Amino acid sequence: MTDSKYFTTTKKGEIFELKAELNSDKKEKKKEAVKKVIASMTVGKDVSALFPDVVNCMQTDNLELKKLVYLYLMNYAKSQPDMAIMAVNTFVKDCEDPNPLIRALAVRTMGCIRVDKITEYLCEPLRKCLKDEDPYVRKTAAVCVAKLHDINAQLVEDQGFLDTLKDLISDSNPMVVANAVAALSEIAESHPSSNLLDLNPQSINKLLTALNECTEWGQIFILDCLANYMPKDDREAQSICERVTPRLSHANSAVVLSAVKVLMKFMEMLSKDLDYYGTLLKKLAPPLVTLLSAEPELQYVALRNINLIVQKRPEILKHEMKVFFVKYNDPIYVKLEKLDIMIRLASQANIAQVLAELKEYATEVDVDFVRKAVRAIGRCAIKVEQSAERCVSTLLDLIQTKVNYVVQEAIVVIKDIFRKYPNKYESVIATLCENLDSLDEPEARAAMIWIVGEYAERIDNADELLESFLEGFHDESTQVQLQLLTAIVKLFLKKPTETQELVQQVLSLATQDSDNPDLRDRGYIYWRLLSTDPVAAKEVVLAEKPLISEETDLIEPTLLDELICYIGTLASVYHKPPSAFVEGSRGVVHKSLPPRTGSSESAESPDAAPSAGQAAEQPAVIPAQGDLLGDLLNLDLGPPVSGPPLAASSVQMGAVDLLGGGLDSLMGGSGFTAPGPAAPAAMGAPLGSGLGDLFDLTGGVGTLSGSYVAPKTVWLPAMKAKGLEISGTFSRQVGSICMDLVLTNKALQVMSDFAIQFNRNSFGLAPAAPLQVHAPLAPNQSVEISLPLNTVGSVMKMDPLNNLQVAVKNNIDVFYFSTLYPLHILFVEDGKMERQMFLATWKDIPNENEAQFQIKDCSLNADAVSSKLQGSNIFTIAKRNVEGQDMLYQSLKLTNGIWVLAELRIQPSNPSFTDLELSLKCRAPEVSQYVYQAYDAILKN
Repeated sequence: MTDSKYFTTTKKGEIFELKAELNSDKKEKKKEAVKKVIASMTVGKDVSALFPDVVNCMQTDNLELKKLVYLYLMNYAKSQPDMAIMAVNTFVKDCEDPNPLIRALAVRTMGCIRVDKITEYLCEPLRKCLKDEDPYVRKTAAVCVAKLHDINAQLVEDQGFLDTLKDLISDSNPMVVANAVAALSEIAESHPSSNLLDLNPQSINKLLTALNECTEWGQIFILDCLANYMPKDDREAQSICERVTPRLSHANSAVVLSAVKVLMKFMEMLSKDLDYYGTLLKKLAPPLVTLLSAEPELQYVALRNINLIVQKRPEILKHEMKVFFVKYNDPIYVKLEKLDIMIRLASQANIAQVLAELKEYATEVDVDFVRKAVRAIGRCAIKVEQSAERCVSTLLDLIQTKVNYVVQEAIVVIKDIFRKYPNKYESVIATLCENLDSLDEPEARAAMIWIVGEYAERIDNADELLESFLEGFHDESTQVQLQLLTAIVKLFLKKPTETQELVQQVLSLATQDSDNPDLRDRGYIYWRLLSTDPVAAKEVVLAEKPLISEETDLIEPTLLDELICYIGTLASVYHKPPSAFVEGSRGVVHKSLPPRTGSSESAESPDAAPSAGQAAEQPAVIPAQGDLLGDLLNLDLGPPVSGPPLAASSVQMGAVDLLGGGLDSLMGGSGFTAPGPAAPAAMGAPLGSGLGDLFDLTGGVGTLSGSYVAPKTVWLPAMKAKGLEISGTFSRQVGSICMDLVLTNKALQVMSDFAIQFNRNSFGLAPAAPLQVHAPLAPNQSVEISLPLNTVGSVMKMDPLNNLQVAVKNNIDVFYFSTLYPLHILFVEDGKMERQMFLATWKDIPNENEAQFQIKDCSLNADAVSSKLQGSNIFTIAKRNVEGQDMLYQSLKLTNGIWVLAELRIQPSNPSFTDLELSLKCRAPEVSQYVYQAYDAILKN
C-alpha cells in the first residue's frame, strides 16, 4: 500500500496514540508512527508536543527512520530551541558514523537548523566533516558552511571555516570543488567587500580541470565563478576560452549560457586580428541556434539573451537569420522577440529575405504581431538605406489592404522614413492623404498631421486637411494637439496669405481655451515669435531637421556591458541590472567587461567606442552624509546677493535631466545643454564678499583667479625622438582647452613639416587645429606653441582614464609618446548645480558610488579653498560650519556631461595647515579618483 493512507486519518485524540506508538519497542511500529507524525506536520497540524518522543527515535541504524526524524527536527527546531539542544549529541555521534550517507545527512540537517543556541555546538562536527575522507560528506559540508555563515557570519570567520573552504577548491573531487565554489560565491555575494574568491592562475587551472567532470549545476557554479575572474593578459584569456568552449555543446541550456557569458567577457581581451577570435565567433553561433529548438519558455529566455549578444557582437549570428523566422505556432512573446532580433541582424546581404518574411507577417491574424511587423519594415528601411525603396513600396501595398490597424502603423512608420530620407519618397503623400478619415489612433493621427505640416507646400489642400482635424481639437489627445499646432504654424509660414485665419484659430484654442500647460506654453511661444519676428519664426520652426538615427532602441553601451556580465540570469531577461529589481544589499555589485586590448579595430565596429561610464572597479562604500545634507536647504546664507535675480531660463537643463535620464544623461546623451551664466553683468563684482559672492551669478566664465596650470614637463626626451624634445602642459582658459607645447631641436639638422595626431581617448580629446610651426626649427632652437583642443574626437576608455597617446610627425620621422592630462581641464564653466537639484541628485546617486579621499597639509582656509577651486570650475553651492569644521558642498561637470558632486570637510590640524576630507559622488564612479587628483593639484599649487 502507498504512503497516502497516512494523510486520510482525521481521528480525535491522535496525539496521545502517536505518543504511545513512538515509545513502542517494535521498530516497525516506531517507523509507522514517525511517518504519521510527518504526514500530520505536512498538512499543517501542530505536532510539536511530540518533540521529545520523536527525538528519542533518532538513536537508530535505520536510514529511512533517521531521515524522517531529521525532517521533523528541521521543522520544529526553531519553535522549540531548548528541546532541539537535546538532539545535538546525536548529531555529533552521527557525524562519526561509519556510513558516509549518515554522516552527510547529519551535516546537511545541522545546516538547516537555524537556531543560534545550537550553532556553536555544531562547529566541531562540521570541521571533521570538511576534512572527511569521503567526497560526498565533504561536498555536503561545504554547502553547510554557507548556510552557517548566513546564520552567524562572525562564528564562521572565527572558526576558520572560510580558509578550509578555500582549500577545498584544490580538492581532488570535482563535485567538492563545485560545491566549495558555490558556497564561497554565495558568501561573497552577501559580503561584496570581502575578497573571498581570490582567484589566481593556479586556482583557475584547478577549476577548469574540475569543470569537465562535475554535474551540470556544479559546472554552472564554476563557470559563473570564472566569469568574475580578470585574466592578466590576452594569452591567459585565450587559454581559458579554449578550455570553456567544449561546454557549449552541453545538453543543459543553463550550462551553455554560462559558457557563452564567460566567452563573451573574455573576448573583450582578444585582438580582432587573431585567427582564434574568428574561430570563437563561429563556435558561438551553433549552441545559440540549438537553444531555439527547446520549448517556448526556454526559447524566450534564449532570445532575450541573444538580443543582448547581437547588440554587442552582431557578427556572431549574422549568417543565422533564418532561425529567427517566426513559426505559425510560436507564442506571441516568442514571435515579438524574434522580430526584434531579425531587425538587429538585417543587413544589405539578407534584406530581401527579411522583407519578404515581414510582408508575410503583416497579413497574420494576431494584431500585436502585425503592428510590430509593420514597424519592423520601417526600421529596416531606416537601417539599410539600399532597401528603403523596396520597404516603401511594401508599406504602400499594405496600405492598399485598407486594414485599419495596418494602415495606421504604416503611416507612423512612413513618417520616420521621411525623417531619415527627406525629399525622396514624397510621391506617396497622395496615397496617405486618401486614408485620412480612417485614422483613429493618436499616434497615427499625429504622424499624418506632421506629414501634412512638413510638406504643406506640396499638398494643394493642406489647409483643408488640417482644418478637418481642428474641428474636434479639444477631444484630441495632447500628442495630436501639439502636432496640429506646430503643423498649422508651419503651414502659415509657407502660405501666409491663405491661412491667417486658421493660425489665429489654433493659437487661441491652444492658449485661451486649453488647460494643458505644455500646449499653452508652445502656443504662446509661437504667438510671440510670429508677432515679434516672423523671420526668426521661420528660422526656428522651419529649421533643417537632423536625420533620425537607425537604432534608437539600442541598450545604452554601459548598461549593455553590465548585462553581458549577467547572461543566463534574470537580469538578462529583464534587460535591467540586478540593482533595479533586487532589494537589499545582495546582488548589487556592479560588474563590467574587461578593458579592450589595443587592436587595430575600425571605428565603425559597434563596440569601438565604449563610454567613459564603464566601471573599472567599485570605490569603497562610505556611510552616507544624509544627516548633514538634509540641512543643506535650511542654510543661513548670510547677506542677500546683490545683482539681478536669477532668470527662470537659467535653471540648468543639464542638471534637470540628470535625475530623469538615468544612464543616458550620465554619458551626456541628453539633448540638453546647460545654458551659460544668467547675468554677465555681475562679472566685475569684487571677490571680497565671502559667502555672498559664492552664490553670485558669475557663472565661472573667465573667472578672475584663472584655472590652475601645471608646470611643463618633458613628454618626449630628445634621445627617443632623434633629437626632438617635446615638453608641455595643459590649460583651460575661458572655456577652451589648450595643449601648451615647447618643441626643442637638439639634433644637427633643421626640422620642419610638423603635424600632430591623438589616439582615441576616454573623453574624445582631439586637436582643434593643425600644429603650426611657422618657420623651420634650426638646431638648438625652441618654439612655444599653444594647440587648441576640442572634445569631439573618437571615444575609447583608456587605462588610466586620463591617458593620452600622441603621435608627432616631422621631416625626419614619426614619434609616439603618452602623457596624463589633469582632469580639471575638462571641468566646464556651467558646472554650478542649483541647490535643490544638488540635494536631490546626491540622494539619487547610490551610496556605493561615493568615494572618500584625504588632502593633507593644505595651507588655505575655507574661503580661499572655495575661491581657488572656482577658478578651475569647481563651484561651491553651499557652505556651513559643523562643530568647528567648515563644510563646502560643490559641483562640477565634465565635458561629456558627467556631473560630480563633492562634500569638502576642512579641519584645522595646526595653526598654519589644514587637512581636507573629500567625499565625491558620481554616476560614473571611476572618474572620482581623477577628480580627487585634480583637487589635490589645484589646492597644493
